[in-house]
Amino acid sequence: MPRSIAIASDHAAYALKAALVEWLRAEGHAVQDLGTNGPDSVDYPDFGYRLAEAVAKGDAPVGIALCGSGIGISIAVNRNPACRCALVDEPLSAELARRHNDANVIAMGGRLVGIDMAKACVTAFLSTEFDGGRHQRRIDKLTHPSSAKEPA
Repeated sequence: MPRSIAIASDHAAYALKAALVEWLRAEGHAVQDLGTNGPDSVDYPDFGYRLAEAVAKGDAPVGIALCGSGIGISIAVNRNPACRCALVDEPLSAELARRHNDANVIAMGGRLVGIDMAKACVTAFLSTEFDGGRHQRRIDKLTHPSSAKEPA
């Protein structure tokens, strides 16, 4: 089912982003490409924040964040309380990020994940629904940290 997807990367993942944008559009998705638009060096936080804002505002319900390792941009995205960004590198982690954590953004490393694996991760992410149930209580604690209790 076609979706609206925001995607952003730094220079280290520009090639992966370009390939994913082309593939996602061919699959019928509405893709908001938030940059970067070339291989010149840029700062991943700028693009992580841009992506997080688009998801938080509802411009796209889900996002894909890419940098060299996926780590830095995932940290930037997670600074926005409306985002739950999971760093993934294979389809099961992408599926569980949705199923258990209701992730609305996934991050991957352009220097670590090839295009076929990235497509498999995106497919798993987009095709999995949140399980709710006992997981909702945990998501609520992520949304409202003050509601978390001291571990027994």
